Amino acid sequence: MFKKILIANRGEIACRVIKTARRMGIQTVAVFSEADRDALHVEMADEAVCIGPPPTAQSYLVMDRIIQACRDTGAEAVHPGYGFLSENAAFAEALDRAGIAFIGPRRHAIVSMGDKITSKKLAEEAGVNTIPGYTGVVRDADHAVEIAAGIGYPVMLKASAGGGGKGMRVAWNEAECREGFERATSEARSSFGDDRVFIEKYIVEPRHIEIQVLADSHGNVIYLGERECSLQRRHQKVIEEAPSSFIDPETRKAMGEQACTLARAVDYQSAGTVEFIVDRDKNFYFLEMNTRLQVEHPVTELVTGLDLVELMIRVADGERLPLAQADVTLTGWAIEARVYAEDPFRNFLPSVGRLVRYAPPQEGPHVRVDTGVYEGGEVSMFYDPMIAKLVTYGSTRDQAIEHMRTALDEFLIRGVSHNMSFLSALMMHPRFVEGRISTNMIAEEYPDGFHPADVPHDDPALLVAVAATVHRRYMDLYASISGQLKGLERKVHDEWVVVMGGEEFPVVIKPVEDRCLVTHDGETYEVVSDWHFGQPLFRGSINGQLICMQVERDNITYRLLHRGSQAEAKVLTSLTAELNRHMIEKAPPDMSRFLLSPMPGLLVRVSVEEGDDVKAGEELAVVEAMKMENVLRAARDGVVKAVMAEAGASLAVDQAIIEFE
Repeated sequence: MFKKILIANRGEIACRVIKTARRMGIQTVAVFSEADRDALHVEMADEAVCIGPPPTAQSYLVMDRIIQACRDTGAEAVHPGYGFLSENAAFAEALDRAGIAFIGPRRHAIVSMGDKITSKKLAEEAGVNTIPGYTGVVRDADHAVEIAAGIGYPVMLKASAGGGGKGMRVAWNEAECREGFERATSEARSSFGDDRVFIEKYIVEPRHIEIQVLADSHGNVIYLGERECSLQRRHQKVIEEAPSSFIDPETRKAMGEQACTLARAVDYQSAGTVEFIVDRDKNFYFLEMNTRLQVEHPVTELVTGLDLVELMIRVADGERLPLAQADVTLTGWAIEARVYAEDPFRNFLPSVGRLVRYAPPQEGPHVRVDTGVYEGGEVSMFYDPMIAKLVTYGSTRDQAIEHMRTALDEFLIRGVSHNMSFLSALMMHPRFVEGRISTNMIAEEYPDGFHPADVPHDDPALLVAVAATVHRRYMDLYASISGQLKGLERKVHDEWVVVMGGEEFPVVIKPVEDRCLVTHDGETYEVVSDWHFGQPLFRGSINGQLICMQVERDNITYRLLHRGSQAEAKVLTSLTAELNRHMIEKAPPDMSRFLLSPMPGLLVRVSVEEGDDVKAGEELAVVEAMKMENVLRAARDGVVKAVMAEAGASLAVDQAIIEFE
């Protein structure tokens, strides 16, 4: 077995590989850019080597520096994680020439499956179901329109070397096909250095279901069941689960056998994933094969009891798979939620900054947290904004969902925006609970974006009871201060008004021994908790129902987060509540005359000049963030008064780009 391996990656996946290697008694080497000098994976590894400046093209993608790091540290093998060089055939070949083992498949498999056009042809030859489409290279926009007309709209334009949702557009008509071709080729060129695009039929109401395969160098190939990855936003996976509530044993077997057939066709050796698109009638079609470890691999590990990273390492060292297909069993249910530094209430714009507070839920038999950050660390603008992968397990799907809801309530993050309200909303959504999902669900359920109003609390009285209890404890604390004048001691009344969401909730708050009785609208809520002042998590029970709620005090306001719902509550006396009704809210400044950058990023292009007349919907600028191009369009007709930023500028969020007359 290898004595030392290098992880050619960063963040949570680097930490994940280090954990398994440590358990196997293998020493680890981390590589890092200057921006990651204080990163968690650097701290966890036995050794660490700096490989360059923050941009990935100058550090994590520089093969020579990684190979030199192997030589300098004596690392015998490299685990690439996912992303970066994980599916780069030239990297695998360079390692082989250097006498360093690649913990992944051979070059032939990477080349064959790394190109979507080639992989589709190979799949067809192997007898794997494929989607109707044009696998040749599309020459230009006119050619794209001609092909789309032959296939029939809607069609999907995809970058041949693409992945992660980049270089991918859906077109429902000729105009969208032309624009989609331009955007897809541009993103593909920027992200992969390869602007080839192909076109295929877009399947309506599809499910994205993938099969995990494992193969060794002795000809053994098995599949480990499926993962349901249909909950996506802009082609990026949000929630994954294993198994799928949609797939029956017969379909699972057919999909698994086709996945193994494809793996054998390219002499696959390692862990890999064959992705399928499945229609409402359980017809499935080959989408692509990822020749690496998937982000969502933990759900498969929890339902199979296998460590995929360990198996990858053992296969790379020449060992046989320790199990056959008949030994694979799926037990229970696992769900993964991707926690990102992004603001769901601002169209999921990425957020960067320091993690002022970071406290994930406690791990155990039902909760797993894969992360690469820590409290006090930074979320960098240079890399993927993932904070953690939150994974829960239960004997049934309903149990796994309930564990996920609770874990999201317990997950504390401050300092950057995050998407946990959105994740909680999905966990509560009837369509998800019933399993009626597709890759279009998020777009269908949130057509105008995600807003706080999309997460109404199913029982606002619980929020009222917690706010009232916390406030009463503060008031009792203030009343107990020593040195008060006799006869003028501070007295705490029982009657209060909780003002929340523009509504008033008159309450009576009475502390009784170790609990608090909150009465509202004729109903009494018994609140039991050992909460202490300043604690951000309020744990306890209300009328015997266990509850965990995030509570943050800001002067007289209590910010409450529970089940994805966010609320601000003020607990006032009846007189103060009366006066509060007459308070005038300060209106924010009018910025409607400006085009503001909705995110931190690179200004790729400004499409207008001073004095230009613009029409509603016209392209004004293109901003690139996290390797995705975002087109900013005019909200209404107008005239450009001034262009305030030039192409190539690094923009801050809400920075003005254009001013209108």
